[in-house]
Amino acid sequence: MSKLSIKVVVAGRTYPLTVNQGEEAKVQKAADDINRAIKLLQDNYAVKDMQDLLAMTALQLASKSGNTSTNSNQVVHEAPDYTGIENMLGDLLKEVDELK
Repeated sequence: MSKLSIKVVVAGRTYPLTVNQGEEAKVQKAADDINRAIKLLQDNYAVKDMQDLLAMTALQLASKSGNTSTNSNQVVHEAPDYTGIENMLGDLLKEVDELK
């Protein structure tokens, strides 16, 4: 599968990414979801620190995944792959730390 270079904006910063062709919309939607979650947190809480907002957003998105791991009588859902998002959040946290 061919690769595609894209740019996504997360928390006001632009990140160049290389994704598989056909996954561009999925990655952009993930970035949009992160930005919406950050905006909601900013609007509803007195949190201004971007590192705190990113951490809270990561927890929120991870807990919303709805994945379960149960006994053999029930369906087991595999965890979605958030590697790209986790990497972007890690990079953002490093950059925020460097600004302090």
